[in-house]
Amino acid sequence: MALQERIMADLKEAMKSGDKGRVAVIRMARAAIKNAEIAKGRDLDNSEVVDALSKEVKQRNESIDELKKANRPELLEKEEKALSILKDYLPEQMSDEEIAEAARKVIDEVGATTPREKGKVMSELMPDLKGKADGRLISEVIDRLLSEA
Repeated sequence: MALQERIMADLKEAMKSGDKGRVAVIRMARAAIKNAEIAKGRDLDNSEVVDALSKEVKQRNESIDELKKANRPELLEKEEKALSILKDYLPEQMSDEEIAEAARKVIDEVGATTPREKGKVMSELMPDLKGKADGRLISEVIDRLLSEA
């Protein structure tokens, strides 16, 4: 089943069960996908749908950080629930160890030895890990590995 079909099925199920919060989050996700389709001028494939949803997850993570700083627990709970629902549609995220293992291979391949060569490593690694790990986390892992070298 394509990801968009799954999202539609989940929307129908949430509407039938009366879960208004879930309905709102899924509709927001569908709107993000539709906006991406309009921008590209065509239907999206599954990887592009994952990209659109990843952007929404990133926005939710940023909102959660800001809400924590502003001490707004009532809004924080809502954003965390939305984040949880969105993450259900993304591929399982890689752990730090898995990212580090992939990064070490790429570092060896490109021969990077200093933090100044991070760009080479990122450009090789990002296409492989796209949708599987947060870019900020990948960057942090690469920084750590290159500073150890």
